[in-house]
Amino acid sequence: MNPTLSAAPARGEAGGAVVRLAILDDHEVLLDTLSTWIERHAPDFDVVLGAANWLELVQSPAFPTDLVFIDFQLKEPISIEARVRTCRAAGAKVIVLSSLDTREARDRAFAAGASEFLSKSLPMANVMAAARRVMGMEPPEDQEVERATASAPLQHLKPKLSPGEEEAFKLYVSGHSTAAVAERMNVQYETAKTYLRRVREKYAKAGRPASKKAELIRRAAEDGYLE
Repeated sequence: MNPTLSAAPARGEAGGAVVRLAILDDHEVLLDTLSTWIERHAPDFDVVLGAANWLELVQSPAFPTDLVFIDFQLKEPISIEARVRTCRAAGAKVIVLSSLDTREARDRAFAAGASEFLSKSLPMANVMAAARRVMGMEPPEDQEVERATASAPLQHLKPKLSPGEEEAFKLYVSGHSTAAVAERMNVQYETAKTYLRRVREKYAKAGRPASKKAELIRRAAEDGYLE
């Protein structure tokens, strides 16, 4: 994803103000998924900056933006407090997204100045409804449905996986093929394939689609399975 997307005019300029949004997440697939969803379904927001690391965010000419989505669990030594405070000092509001939905994580984010703390398992419609509240905006008329879902629980049901299913899941979303998963687990190919099929089925039953690999990777990120 191009970290300097702001070179293009903000979408919707003729129809009113558009919030300039930056997203900081070190998982490329999830970063692209979030950006694509917002582009298609939230015309009142413009993702002008997608960054996979902290320096990429703060050194971009597009920074600061009006609002920043920050992943709580970046694989960098920069604390969540430092990240939030830097963005706030620059004039950007911050929403922290995390697969680690604990009281401690929430308290740290809010104490640093975050406007909202949301679980990554929250549907994107709910995330954007929260973003509009933070920015003092009303939802577009064709997105009133978001009002009805805004109070949904932050944490979707996390499927209970067997040890074999969990190991196969982690290996697969980290980049291994099904054959490589079987080899690393020292099991037959069909066994590894069955583990992955059961993982997909369990997520589907929980109302969280995972039929495509990109969807499966997103579920892994949401539920803390990515290494």
